[in-house]
Amino acid sequence: MRNRFFAIGLVWCVMAAGPVFADEGATEGDAVPTMETIVVTAGRVPEKQKTLTNNVAVIDTETIEQSPARDLGELLKEQGLSVREYPGNLSAVGIRGFRTDTTGNDLTSKVLILLDGRRAGTGNLAKIMTKNVERVEIIRGPASVQYGTAAVGGIVNVITRQGSGTPTAFVEGGMGSWRYETASAGGHGEINGLDFSVAGTRSTMEDYQTADGETYHNTGYDEKEDLSLNVGYNFNPSHRLGVIYTNFSVDEAGSPYYLSQNDLTSYLDKSNYSLDAVYTGSSVGEQYSWKLRYFEGKDKDKYTSPSYAYVSEDITDRKGAQAQLSVDLGMATITGGVDWVNYEIESTSTPERSTYDNPAGFLLAKARLLDERLIVSAGGRYDSYEVEIKEDQGGKEDDTYFSPNVGLAYLVTEHLKLRANYGQAFVMPGADQLAADYFDPTSWAQVVGNPNLTPEESATWEGGIDYSNSGIFFSLTYFYTDFKDKIETVILSGGETSWENLGEATISGIEGELNFDLGEINDWDFQLRPYVRFTYLTKFEDEATGDDLKYTPDWTASYGISFSDGMGLSATFNVAYTGQQEVEDWESQVWPNDVEVVTMGSSTVASLTITKTLLTSDRWGKLSLKGDITNLFNTDYAYVKGYPMPGRSYFLGLRYDI
Repeated sequence: MRNRFFAIGLVWCVMAAGPVFADEGATEGDAVPTMETIVVTAGRVPEKQKTLTNNVAVIDTETIEQSPARDLGELLKEQGLSVREYPGNLSAVGIRGFRTDTTGNDLTSKVLILLDGRRAGTGNLAKIMTKNVERVEIIRGPASVQYGTAAVGGIVNVITRQGSGTPTAFVEGGMGSWRYETASAGGHGEINGLDFSVAGTRSTMEDYQTADGETYHNTGYDEKEDLSLNVGYNFNPSHRLGVIYTNFSVDEAGSPYYLSQNDLTSYLDKSNYSLDAVYTGSSVGEQYSWKLRYFEGKDKDKYTSPSYAYVSEDITDRKGAQAQLSVDLGMATITGGVDWVNYEIESTSTPERSTYDNPAGFLLAKARLLDERLIVSAGGRYDSYEVEIKEDQGGKEDDTYFSPNVGLAYLVTEHLKLRANYGQAFVMPGADQLAADYFDPTSWAQVVGNPNLTPEESATWEGGIDYSNSGIFFSLTYFYTDFKDKIETVILSGGETSWENLGEATISGIEGELNFDLGEINDWDFQLRPYVRFTYLTKFEDEATGDDLKYTPDWTASYGISFSDGMGLSATFNVAYTGQQEVEDWESQVWPNDVEVVTMGSSTVASLTITKTLLTSDRWGKLSLKGDITNLFNTDYAYVKGYPMPGRSYFLGLRYDI
């Protein structure tokens, strides 16, 4: 009953609050996507969405700010993507049946997370916060031709905000269920050619309760901090030298194990930092444009179990560089360049030290024919990589891979586009899979690498249609993927553990989005926008067994409605749906018996967010009130079997901009 009164009071408080001053009306951006939207992920240079030949979606600033999501994983599950989320600040995202790894070594993942166009250095989306983010671009489908290994299912590119205009600053704070408390501060702007955008956040949370009212002990965290900074100097209109810095850390995040076997003491300490130096420039007339980047960073995961006096730690040091040149020839654009990344991984488990070195060269071309109505794109990328296991636990191996891509788009009208795309993608073998030679004390077996392994690879065909006009956006895509040479563990005749290219899979499906603004269609003075996004897998089959792939839901979707009156009141009601999937029942597993495969049911989770401007004036700035209710209908659900998510949760916060 108390929760019900809190919810009613929260909604009434935000909706009823009127503006104290109204010197100027706050305006909201148009969140309906159009084919004029500028994106950079697909071709590594800014281009309009109507020239793309593959399926690319953009989550804009307004959607991010209106969302109750606090990190990238929470944001993407709101967008209808498949997410696996655990307590303890750990989440992974799936696109077209493939998924990120949650370790620091994203070279061996199958979905790639980028930060400002380079590897984020982690597949754990809980380490990437949504403050100071301008937009998120999502490529569904292969993108190895642009970014190399791991881009099989797709790419998520998180783009940091770049300051512009008159400098502004903000402070905000709030509290919510499970004694959640948060405070943030930041600002952005430009002064005499120096632009900046910065935001920092600190939060704490105690253990949450499930929808059944049961306390899930050891699910809180002592402190979580995030800092994002993007600063640059424009030494003339066509040249900018910038620095981007990000830092995430969480201390003593609870790691509870299954609720049925609740571990009350184990915890995780996690961090991920990065530093980029970026120079961008162009010639007079912008026929030539270029980018140079050097970056470095470190990812840490430390697990502590006091009950078992056990500590494990993984540290990934990374560095890399990018150089690219783009030439605009009028009817065609050519972009070429080189990428290089180097990872050094230290672990308390075996192998204790390993390195990855990956230089690559790429060439992308796009022609605009028939009065720019026919778009033809093609590209190729050559990757060379070398892995080494040190400390006398293995050796050194190397390999190469070539990734091709070709696409077509035809603008039937300025509002209607047909498109088709073919691409190949790959995942490089791990250092242990290629070059190991050590004794593993956990399995009491000798582990030996297989230098004859080839990269896991996919070939994807897709076709689609996009329509955008007068506040209406519609997109539909069909895709078909052959995945082969999957690397699987084998036991050799002598009892050693090794790996071979054995697995194959076929994945096909339909992706769609319908998004329209009833306010624009009917010439109203407010925005009312129903929307739906979905992915339906028509086939996701292991070719060796004929079974459906595990941990792969047949349906994922999000749908809802958003409202904005253009004068400071906005609201979004969102529903995220995840279909049923086959999973291994490790919760009831008694080692070393075979693990039973069971069906985990579907889930439907709703959220409501309301924001109201209380004060806005040139002199006093702007004061806003925001309220969230997540898991609005108190659904009992889990993204991973045995790890139920929080029940109905509330949040109320204030933000002051000046």
